[in-house]
Amino acid sequence: MIDVQKIREDFPILKRKMQGHDLIYFDNAATTFKPQCVIDAVVRYYTELGANAHRGDYELSFQVDSEYEGCRKAVARFIGADEKEIVFTSGASASLNQIAYGYSRFLKQGDVILSCEAEHASSILPWMRVAEEKGCIIKYIELDEEGRLSIESLKDLLDEKVKVVALAHVTNVLGYEAPMKEICALAHQIGAVVVMDMAQSAPHMKVDVKDIDCDFAAFSAHKMCGPTGLGVMYGKYELLSKMDPYMLGGGSNARFDMCGNLLLKEAPYKYETGTPPIEAVIGFHAALNYLSQIGMDEIQAYEKELHDYAIEKLSKLENILLYNPHADASIITFNVKDVFAQDAATFFNSQGVAVRAGHHCAKLLTKKLETSATLRASCTFYNTKEEVDRFVEVCSQATIENCLGVFF
Repeated sequence: MIDVQKIREDFPILKRKMQGHDLIYFDNAATTFKPQCVIDAVVRYYTELGANAHRGDYELSFQVDSEYEGCRKAVARFIGADEKEIVFTSGASASLNQIAYGYSRFLKQGDVILSCEAEHASSILPWMRVAEEKGCIIKYIELDEEGRLSIESLKDLLDEKVKVVALAHVTNVLGYEAPMKEICALAHQIGAVVVMDMAQSAPHMKVDVKDIDCDFAAFSAHKMCGPTGLGVMYGKYELLSKMDPYMLGGGSNARFDMCGNLLLKEAPYKYETGTPPIEAVIGFHAALNYLSQIGMDEIQAYEKELHDYAIEKLSKLENILLYNPHADASIITFNVKDVFAQDAATFFNSQGVAVRAGHHCAKLLTKKLETSATLRASCTFYNTKEEVDRFVEVCSQATIENCLGVFF
């Protein structure tokens, strides 16, 4: 059972005001706030350690190495992987780009890459570039009326030409969970690899990549109470060993000479070129410990309760259009009738409520939703039912007159 009031004491930013109101932050799908333990871990690196990682033969550097690699072990435990399968990147976007670049060497003209219209830009755009360079074909798995991925449509597209299936575990606009374990089993039957975008699942539920049997996965620290500028790329070790990094430089190579001979280090280190965001890695370790202490099952259950509580109240408002009332995640995508999404978001801001407006980096989905933009409210475990009540109250006041009145 989550003690949300006690948890909120760990987040100093929740004490601030916005537009004269108590801040209600419902943009957690974009990034989350940081608990004091994460802030302290970052500050401790700068005040007590400060040295580079994997570069020095002295005590401070050794301590940094130990903490850096300690986080790698923690990430591996968190998602059920082996530590040599965990690569640190600058974010989920960098991870997904590295996967596409690295695996593209195994693709040829006519090969098929499967995705869907609900994907984040970072999940689909790298494969679009690969398709253009390699002469591959991208096919889109049909979504059902709600916008969920259809397994039957996936089966219709699976044949020996399919080499890659790139999908989100949980979509970032509609919040639907894809049956990734079943998808992986089907893909592997025809020799395809599965790339799983975990940016919206890793922060909110227990994920075991070995049980799901995905070949690659990616997620970001900043969406799960960790620092910005840090991501994780998971890959089965056999695949990581065969692929090439898209960046070269210090730290990733064992040796090179003037003739151009280059020997890269083994995975995961060959993918970690240059000075890493050390303070972010150390802070992320603190975030993972914090989440684990609360419990991912408890977090998921509480967020589901919040989501259902909000949907029950919002569904009674005639001025609100709901696009995903049956979402699996705590993402509520909606619009105010007859009001442009960005104008409505400005009104919400005036009332101290932070929500997202726009395409949410999923521009292919606007045709399916039959709208140019939407609002997105996303809760997490430090949000409360009282905040939901206030959010619903502001929704009820979001009329054309009130929304446009903010500008005059």
